[in-house]
Amino acid sequence: MSWIDTYRSKVASASDAVKLIGSGDRIYIHPGCAVPEVLVDAMVGRADELEGCEVIHILSLGKAKYAQPEMARHFHHTALFIGPNTREAVNQGRADFIPVFLSEIPRLFYSGEIEIDVALIQVSPPDEHGFCSFGVGVETTKAATEVARSVIAQVNPNMPRSLGDSFIHVSKIDRVVETDVPIMELPQVEPDTSEDDLEVYRKIGRNIAELIENGSTLQLGIGKIPDSVLMSLGGKKDLGIHSEMFSDGVIKLVESGVITNEKKSLHPGKMVASFVLGSRALFDFIHNNPIAEFHPSHYVNDPFIISQNKKMVAINSALQIDLTGQVCADSIGYKFYSGFGGQVDFIRGAARSEGGKPIVALPSTARGGTVSRITIHLAEGAGVTTSRGDVHYVATEFGVTNLHGKRISERVRSLIGIAHPNFRDELTRLAKERNWI
Repeated sequence: MSWIDTYRSKVASASDAVKLIGSGDRIYIHPGCAVPEVLVDAMVGRADELEGCEVIHILSLGKAKYAQPEMARHFHHTALFIGPNTREAVNQGRADFIPVFLSEIPRLFYSGEIEIDVALIQVSPPDEHGFCSFGVGVETTKAATEVARSVIAQVNPNMPRSLGDSFIHVSKIDRVVETDVPIMELPQVEPDTSEDDLEVYRKIGRNIAELIENGSTLQLGIGKIPDSVLMSLGGKKDLGIHSEMFSDGVIKLVESGVITNEKKSLHPGKMVASFVLGSRALFDFIHNNPIAEFHPSHYVNDPFIISQNKKMVAINSALQIDLTGQVCADSIGYKFYSGFGGQVDFIRGAARSEGGKPIVALPSTARGGTVSRITIHLAEGAGVTTSRGDVHYVATEFGVTNLHGKRISERVRSLIGIAHPNFRDELTRLAKERNWI
């Protein structure tokens, strides 16, 4: 049969396609903006027929109905990176969490340590050769489809055709569900962010921008800080992108000639990523665009690969940092908040890059200025995402300091120097009590 005949033989309704899922199966869901909601809704619609299924994925948008209390007998969620839609389930014990570096997740699938029974994915329509694109997210999904017993694909003309190592042939898909629905979007600025908070992030962005040299290659994590950095780069030249993800902020910099990728030592001329989170404008930007090249997470996030980019600048956010340099980015006390993601992968890769700069950034305060994020110790129960040995540059709205190779006394003084002025005296007193300064 031709690939077209093969494709047609696999087309089914969503309700029929998800009948490939059986009780006790582990189901992988295409994450981020790529979440195949039509398939997920159909799966949850079969809940009364299923027991003991596990649903696994990294950060996902969408409703995540499988993580609701009434679904506990039917579905148990395991998060590889916790999103807002599953955070409550994890912290109430109805879902679980695997702390793991993003670069290592595909190897868990390939090794069989985490077996995948069914992969629910969303892809572009096939091209003239029968290849569908993973679109807005290759990340850990390509690996999941390569080991899954069954692959069910939501084929959607609204999914952009991203280039690179971003394709699955129709012969590798077991069921096709044709849809025409919008791809989920993630707004760049949260609507409830105050002007005062935005100004804090703008100051942090400007402070970090001063560290970025012309010809640097950038990694930008998720959130307001990376977005603010992008807004502060208008005067730079020949920047490049090698990042687990990027968002809408890169579009203007590409169009204005700030991001050219021409000085990159690895994949020159290409923005390298494994997924995007953003708006329809971003999806249209990556569609069939040769400047953007997508690869799986075990390549993009490999510290050895990252380090081959000269002047690699890694920019990641944190929830809290103590005066010795320990960074917490994935939990608030005992409550799990997100995950490791690519922070440590890129911090270590940038540290080994020629001229590289690993940067951890955070506002100096939380809760309306009542709590210092720079603390004498991390909150009880908080995990160490990035160790004090890995941390180099730390940025707040009050400046930037470099902790690498510094004594404890030097670290303490420099971090107090970029803490909010309202907390500096207290931090100094507590540090003296511990004989750190």
